[in-house]
Amino acid sequence: MPPTTDAEDAALLARLRAGDEGAFDVVFRAHYGGLVGLAESLLRVRAQAEDVAQDVLLELWRRRETLVVTDSLRSYLYRAVRNRALNELRRVKVAKRKEPLVRGEEATPAIGLLHMEDEEIDAALASAIAALPDPVRATFLMSRQEGLKYQEIAGRLGISVKTVEARMGKALKELRDRLAPWLPAGAEGR
Repeated sequence: MPPTTDAEDAALLARLRAGDEGAFDVVFRAHYGGLVGLAESLLRVRAQAEDVAQDVLLELWRRRETLVVTDSLRSYLYRAVRNRALNELRRVKVAKRKEPLVRGEEATPAIGLLHMEDEEIDAALASAIAALPDPVRATFLMSRQEGLKYQEIAGRLGISVKTVEARMGKALKELRDRLAPWLPAGAEGR
């Protein structure tokens, strides 16, 4: 069934509010395919996309009497599917992040492996710090190893606080870039 026009959608919405199941059937048949297509373009899994489209359409039926549609019914449905698909992506991302915690001991690598990873990270960090330009490295080490404040570093090196800030920014960016393989997903851009 081809998608309905805005005028047809307005009439269908009025019939829906009155509890007309035939109107719901028309809306479902007219928009279901497009809604599934939109959801699938975001989720990349057909079954999930179908679930999202069905959930939105069922919610339309459940909330028909109190539903406020400011644009067209089509715009409302597509926006609702987009939002629900994005929420599903967020839910899956959070579940994946928590998965090792849920699995408990099974997800805990052997202690020797953890120790080896720590040594690798320490070596990579030392190498990344050593690769920094001399003035940037000196500023970074004063801040991180000696615990000096930017004002104290500026006084000790005879430079402005702004220069200290710029050097620290450069140091942190270079370290993030060099240590990206050891950072959690998404942390590289912080």
